[in-house]
Amino acid sequence: MKALAPRLILPALLALLPVQGRCAADTDAQVAAHEAVLDLAGAFTNDGFKLRDGYFSGVLQAGQAVVVQVNLYAGNQYWFTAATSDPKTSVTLSLYDEAGKLLDTNHYKEPHRSAVGFSPDNSGPFYVRIANPGAAATYCLIYSYK
Repeated sequence: MKALAPRLILPALLALLPVQGRCAADTDAQVAAHEAVLDLAGAFTNDGFKLRDGYFSGVLQAGQAVVVQVNLYAGNQYWFTAATSDPKTSVTLSLYDEAGKLLDTNHYKEPHRSAVGFSPDNSGPFYVRIANPGAAATYCLIYSYK
């Protein structure tokens, strides 16, 4: 019995981890948020930015924020774009360095879509904060680079 316990615990723990970017069970709200974010990110692809594979999504409650760690490379330019499924619910983005310092970024804001642009001087981990000051809504975050 003791030999089976670790084999049973690991799959149970892995099942509890959130899976972001899952496509098979996307809800209508996730699809709507993904479409809205791709629509805005398309403007950056017109300027030569490439969309990064994958996306982050979930549900933000009113007043809640989610932080996503990303690895960025010096010399590249980045645009982080987020949208909510509800056109009346806003989303805000901010970018922090590995020490937690808020970075000076270019901003673009619409009622339910937001984007921040940044060019790091150093490669390393950075943190994107997605906040929802309004009502609960499903969000989607993607980013592009060049």
